Order: sequence, then C-alpha cells, then structure tokens
Amino acid sequence: MANQKLDFRDYPINWNERGGRKWIYAKKPSGKWFNRRTIVSYILLLFWVGVPFIRVNGNPLILLDIAHRKFIIFGAIFWAQDTFILALLMLSFVLFVVLFTVTFGRLWCGWTCPQTIFLEMVFRKIEYLIEGDYRERHKLDNSPWTTKKIVKKTLKHGIFMLISVAMTNVFLMWFIGSDRWLEMIREPISQNISGFLVMLLVSAFFYWVYSFFREQICTMVCPYGRMQGVLLDSKSIAVTYDYVRGEPRGGQGDGDCTDCKQCISVCPTGIDIRNGSQLECINCTACIDQCNKIMHVTGKPPGLIRYASEAQIKGQQNSIWNARNRAYSVVLLFIFSFFVYTLFSRPVLETTILRSPGLLYQEQDTTLSNVYNIKIVNKTHDELPLELRVISHDGKIQMAGNTIILKDQDMYESTFILFLPKSEVTSDKTEVEFGVFSNNELIETYKASFVGP
Repeated sequence: MANQKLDFRDYPINWNERGGRKWIYAKKPSGKWFNRRTIVSYILLLFWVGVPFIRVNGNPLILLDIAHRKFIIFGAIFWAQDTFILALLMLSFVLFVVLFTVTFGRLWCGWTCPQTIFLEMVFRKIEYLIEGDYRERHKLDNSPWTTKKIVKKTLKHGIFMLISVAMTNVFLMWFIGSDRWLEMIREPISQNISGFLVMLLVSAFFYWVYSFFREQICTMVCPYGRMQGVLLDSKSIAVTYDYVRGEPRGGQGDGDCTDCKQCISVCPTGIDIRNGSQLECINCTACIDQCNKIMHVTGKPPGLIRYASEAQIKGQQNSIWNARNRAYSVVLLFIFSFFVYTLFSRPVLETTILRSPGLLYQEQDTTLSNVYNIKIVNKTHDELPLELRVISHDGKIQMAGNTIILKDQDMYESTFILFLPKSEVTSDKTEVEFGVFSNNELIETYKASFVGP
C-alpha cells in the first residue's frame, strides 16, 4: 500500500503526493471564450466600482448599511421592519442559484464570481505582464534571488498591495456609502483609527488570498463547488470533454484527442478535464479555447471540449429542460412573485411607539403622563407632513420638536409625552391607540401601553 500510486481523486488537486502545496502555473489563456469572459468581467468590475456612486432619488443604487439596519437594493429601501421581505429576496436568490447550477453547472464560478474575476482578470494579468507566461514564471520562482528577480517581485507585490487596498475601500463603500467614505478620507486617521485598522486587516487578507492562497479558495474553501455533487446530474450543462469522440487518445486509434495536455496547462485549478466532472472545475472555458486551437492545427472539428451535458455526449438529450429544473422554476417564480407582492403592498409608513425604558408615570393635578419613543419610516418616494394623535382616549401629546416632515424614504426618530386624564386610567397598564395622520388623513394606527398607579 505504501508504494501504491494515488488516484487524482484521493487528494486535493493543488497538493502533491507528499502533502505539500502544488503551485499552479497556468498558461495565459486566449481565444473566443476568453474574450467573452473578459468583456463580462470588465462590465461587472465597472458595476462593482460604480454602484456606490450611482444615485436613485438621492440614494445609492445599492447600500448594505448593517450598522443602521438600512438596506437599499436597486433604489428600494428596506429597513429592519422589512426582514421578512428581505428573507424572501434572499430565498429567491438562493433558489435562482440552485436552478442555475442544476441547468448550467458551475457557470457562476467561471464567469461572474468576484474571486475568479479579480484573480484571473486583474491579478493574473498583472502577473503575466511583469513576470511573463507560465514557463517564465516557473523559471523565475525557481531561480536564485538576483536584482532582476527582486525588482519584478517587488513591483508585482507592490501593485498587488495597492489593488488590495483599493478593493477594500470600494467594498467599504457598499456598506457605508460613498459620501461617508469621502468624509472619512478627508478626516485625520486618528478620528477613525479603528476603521483604518480594519481596512488594513481586510486589505492584507485580500492581498494574501490573491497573492498566495489563490485557487485554493475555489478548490478547498468555497462550499459552492461541493454543492455540485448534489445539484448536478447527467442533464446539467458544464464544460465537458467528449470522450466518445476523443477516445482512445494520443493518435493510437480513431480518437480526436492528441493527448497534448494543453487543456491542463491553461487550467487555473490544474485539473485534467478529461477525467470527468470534478468539483475543482470552475467552468472558466480556458480548456475549450486551448483544445479548439489544437483541433484547428490538426484539421479536426472544434468542440472536443465544450459546454455540454453527460447525456448530450452520449447522444441521449438535446434540450436542457427537464422535470427537475422545471420544478425549481415553478417554485422560484412563486416565491419571487410573493416577494414582489409583499414589496409593493407593504404599508406607506412603518411606525414604532414604545414607552421609554426605566421611566415610570408622572402625576400632575388632573392628569398622568408617560414618555414614549417614536420611530416612523417613510416607505414612499413622497414627502409626507405627519401629525401624531391619540385616538382611543381624550389625551394630549407633547412632541419633543417641531412638526414631523418625512422626506423620500426617510426615517424620523423622537420622543413625546402623552397626558391622559386620571379618570381614563383605570388600571396600572392601559392600552392606548395612536393615529398617524397626513393632511388630516389617517395613515396608520399603533397600540401601546400606558402605565398608571
């Protein structure tokens, strides 16, 4: 057993047989599919960088303000009270990912995943530019430290650090907004020392991932690759080697595969696509382009490696639709429709009125009073003048401030005192009902308790 050769499935693809790190030197890809991925990646990079600066009705296009529990998704604002609606949106997204994976395999990983986009379209391109293609990089890494090597490594890692810092700052703007980010940039570091340290820590993490850990995020850390074993079946579309046409390989028979191993040389995770479906495959299409070049040189038709299902390779299926993804589509349509319904049918206002904690009632000559905290969220794009009234009792409200005017999707927070006649307080805890009015029209009601003697 000690001398038995291990199969490729017996250990992680980026480990060698001794358990050490196997560094991947991927050949620079080129071809039709790579050009398409490059265009998609640059569009997504522009979207990622531009989103914090795009405004819809004065608000960011997307803002994930966890600290203030305020989320803006394509201009629509969701507050803490909208947790159920956000949960429906997240569930719809998860079901979409499941449906997409069942139908098209790991297409997300190769085309739209931020890890792949930044590694392949940003960091690797800089590496190719400075250190050369895979043979030059392998030779450079295994050569002694010379002035040339020091200059190249310093330049590359210096640029990697700058990009990591830039990534962190853009990432931060998604959570605090571009306006707040610009304020923090102008302020002295001493005023935001904790935020500055967090920024450095996250930047260091990004630098480590894209400089050293790299494809191991996809092959060892990301759970999505392991989901494939559950979600994929013989009808799922993926980057697939046509073994029916390609075998036997190496020019020993009628097989089209020349066993040139060029598909392995360009793979960013170092797998052999000819071994079949593997969780390390991110469907990046680099092997498709490289194999098509070899097919062109040898005078054979392209498509030995292509997007196809196992059933299509065997000639058993042409349509990508089947009972399973149709069922997922129905469920996704139902949940997303329910999300849209709840989004557009949610109340105009969201009011919360709570007694101030730790305060008892106050007694006057003929009245008793309680102090309340009020929060009102405007979920419309209109400016609303509001007035708070007590509608269940003959009471009086004294607001801590001027009239309430809520702007487009704004939030109002304040304190007020409610005075009730002693004759109307018949127990130690009386239920009172408030009404929120706009232009003398009742918009919303809210019930709270009034504490008495």
